[in-house]
Amino acid sequence: MRIETSAGPAEIELDEVAEPSFLLAITHGSGGGVDAKDILVVRDSAIEAGGVVARVVQPYRVAGRRAPGNAVKQDQAWLEIVAALRERFPGIPLVQGGRSNGARVACRTAVAADARGVIALSFPLHPPGKPEKSRREELLAPGDIEVVVINGGSDPFGIPDPTDATEVLVIPKQPHSFRTGFDTIAATVIPWFVRWRQLDE
Repeated sequence: MRIETSAGPAEIELDEVAEPSFLLAITHGSGGGVDAKDILVVRDSAIEAGGVVARVVQPYRVAGRRAPGNAVKQDQAWLEIVAALRERFPGIPLVQGGRSNGARVACRTAVAADARGVIALSFPLHPPGKPEKSRREELLAPGDIEVVVINGGSDPFGIPDPTDATEVLVIPKQPHSFRTGFDTIAATVIPWFVRWRQLDE
């Protein structure tokens, strides 16, 4: 599926289910793709919980760039993508997710997108070796929207404080890109998907 945005076209990998109970829109890190293993684990968990999943390749990646560029333009394009997805899947709750830079986008836009919850994989709290350049405010941007953070214990981009999200899961000895712990990721996110789909029931 292709969605035209103000920043160019986005490519969507859709995994549909019969009578979905929620929509998960999830995206990649700055130079990565939507086939990262942790993203696929979250996708499979969402499908198991009854959700339809849209794995979003953002316009800058479709255009072949590795850096997202201007955050305001990136967020605007994301909101346009979400609006198009909601037109296709109306009347069900939206959950946003992403890994690394994608987690930042999901947090920054959660309120504007009216998301039910956020899954933030490897949220990059600060650039490596520069804790003074904190992105904590982005993590706090969702306000009352529930945010689940999953980070590796050896992530050089830092680990959010447990009080700065609804749940912060730290997988010991894992770097920024997880090598193990995928069963733990699945076990963590499935109950949240079940909760978020049921809040209106």
